[in-house]
Amino acid sequence: MQQRILIVEDEQGLRLTLSDRLRSEGYEVDTASDGAEGYERASKLLFDLIVLDLMLPEKSGLDVCRDLRRMGVTTPVLMLTALSQTHDKVVGLKIGADDYLTKPFEMVELLARIEALLRRQDTPSRPPSSAYQFGAVRVDVRSTQAYRDEKEVTLSAKEFTLLRYLLEHRGETLSREKLLHEVWGYDNMPSTRTVDVHVAWLRQKLEEDPKKPRWILTVHGIGYKFAEQKEPADPIMGV
Repeated sequence: MQQRILIVEDEQGLRLTLSDRLRSEGYEVDTASDGAEGYERASKLLFDLIVLDLMLPEKSGLDVCRDLRRMGVTTPVLMLTALSQTHDKVVGLKIGADDYLTKPFEMVELLARIEALLRRQDTPSRPPSSAYQFGAVRVDVRSTQAYRDEKEVTLSAKEFTLLRYLLEHRGETLSREKLLHEVWGYDNMPSTRTVDVHVAWLRQKLEEDPKKPRWILTVHGIGYKFAEQKEPADPIMGV
């Protein structure tokens, strides 16, 4: 089975050169010409490796990598950087890039880096579920919509992001600090009620009895967790 590589590069000549060479090496190749398109493809389709330029229109390579990691996509990322981007290169590695290559580079070195990353990846990474069902609630990740008893529930962008993160980590106890970091992007945030307030809002909108929640549970002294399915999972769960 051919291994699939996504190339996210705005420079057309380089994008064509890379894709032609990788196809000649036996890889299946998909391309994107800006960060927004690259993020869309990488978050919804299955790839074995992403070659990601740092400087991209619409959405930077750093933002693409960070957002993919936040939503749970673990596909290896090889980041392409310019000589002047040393600081951004370090940041890229810290937010989840697996390796980097400085432009200009020799094709043989790129191929060697790709082969090394693919060897480390035993199985391709699957994108997160596109939809979830719990009780009377249905959540469509792609359309960022939630329904309760088939009626749309209005959620703010941050409420939806928090709900999605809880669903993707259901059964896992999540501290307030981890939620602040992963959902809000805060580091070393002092004590805050932000998480508690947003959880309360979600319970009001989604739980049958917000005072006795069935799904979004409090773990006293730590934070919250989304309850695992007790009954057989609905077909949509884990799509």
